[in-house]
Amino acid sequence: MTIYLKHPVHGTKVATMDLEAEHDEQNGWTRYNVDTPAPKAEVVEIAEEPVIEMVAEEAPITNTLKKTRRKLA
Repeated sequence: MTIYLKHPVHGTKVATMDLEAEHDEQNGWTRYNVDTPAPKAEVVEIAEEPVIEMVAEEAPITNTLKKTRRKLA
């Protein structure tokens, strides 16, 4: 027996026993049928806004490590 469950935060999962599915349903999971198509998403038009380009300031050089000579053993 395969039971498909979905949760608004954790996504989807498969339960293999009815007892497991009942326990999950008490914790916010809901059963769903994988053969049922998902509802179509609503298309939202986005108004075009001008893009404001920002000029990045040059960052100061922060790596001040000096090269050291390796000691030969």
